[in-house]
Amino acid sequence: MWTGKQRCGALLAICVTLLLACCDQMGLKSSPSPQARPASLRIAPPAPVGPSARSVDLARYYQKIQNGLLTRGLLRTDGGGPDTPYSAEDLARNFENIVFYNEYSSGDGLSPAQRRQSGQLSRWSGPVRIGTEFGASVPPDQRSHDQVQIDRYAERLARITGHAITPVRSGANFNVLVVGEDDNDFLRRRLRQIIPGIGPAELDLFSNLPRSYYCLVIAVSGAGNPNDYTRAVALIRTEHPNLVRLSCIHEELAQGLGLSNDSPYARPSIFNDDDEFALLTSHDELLLKMLYDPRLKQGMTADEARPLAGAIARELLGEQPQDPI
Repeated sequence: MWTGKQRCGALLAICVTLLLACCDQMGLKSSPSPQARPASLRIAPPAPVGPSARSVDLARYYQKIQNGLLTRGLLRTDGGGPDTPYSAEDLARNFENIVFYNEYSSGDGLSPAQRRQSGQLSRWSGPVRIGTEFGASVPPDQRSHDQVQIDRYAERLARITGHAITPVRSGANFNVLVVGEDDNDFLRRRLRQIIPGIGPAELDLFSNLPRSYYCLVIAVSGAGNPNDYTRAVALIRTEHPNLVRLSCIHEELAQGLGLSNDSPYARPSIFNDDDEFALLTSHDELLLKMLYDPRLKQGMTADEARPLAGAIARELLGEQPQDPI
């Protein structure tokens, strides 16, 4: 399933997410999960060189976008407050829209589709090991900065969900690739290593992402269960200024855990195309808690999950139940 954020003109969204849980499309359904590649056999990026004119131009473009959004009071980092109240009913509705529906269909590339139900709840059942890799174009100081941010966020996601999510230096099954326009050869080689069955369409999408799409994540399900994610890859553009880049990290990692869609009704939330919030909010934390609540099961449809999701939302917000389950 495809999901994403996009705006026209000068107001562009923070990121787009691609969740391909259907392994048949990638030829992975009958294949076991790939083993971690020994560090000694990893393809090293080429020696760093100065950024190309295209990369410099892209960095300037995204800096202007960030400046414009901040000037308008967007890209908030406060997580929501008294001006953004939400009820259990709001939370349950947003959970359903974000978990069970997708904004793009798998056959339409990045073209918006009619609102359609993805069918079933999907998430990780096994441990999530988040590893970060950098293209040669990423400066050393940015590598250090981003590594700290990703590690801290992985630890935060573990606390929120109660699921085993850890930052690792080897043996990752959720790879975060921080790369620039000048790292395409490295990016394509690593994608083929990480997901051997990746198709040319997905490969081209990663390496030729339009600038109106800020970042990307692909999650792949296991051979025996199409609703159980076993591997994911996120792409974060190095040309983004710090806040937009961190916003991409926050959304892509959370969407790679199973919050796959955006909703115009979700507030305060990063899962909304309005760019009001840059970083994971209190509302989004509750969505993650709900997604990994053991009372909700992989494979549930929206209709099956709705009564439980409503009860869990009321519980999280301390509201009295309306009807017994």
